Amino acid sequence: MQDTLLPSSGKQEIVKMYATRWCGDCRMAKRWFESRGIPYEYINIEEDELAAAYVSRVNGGMYSVPTIVFPDGSILVEPSPRELAAKFS
Repeated sequence: MQDTLLPSSGKQEIVKMYATRWCGDCRMAKRWFESRGIPYEYINIEEDELAAAYVSRVNGGMYSVPTIVFPDGSILVEPSPRELAAKFS
């Protein structure tokens, strides 16, 4: 299994949000990105076993969502709107 779920070029170009449909924090993050016109890839870890394994691996065995991976390789887990705003400022 790969250490990341990044494109084969090795460089991610879009924000990736690992989430579930039932997660309130995931819905908030989705609305935050959409209201600001920030493109992102939504990946439902309940439907994608590799994505679920990745989330577990980067979160010390926990399936914490949303886990948001940025093009620079940084990760925010369950961020607040303030944390998201700081990332893009």
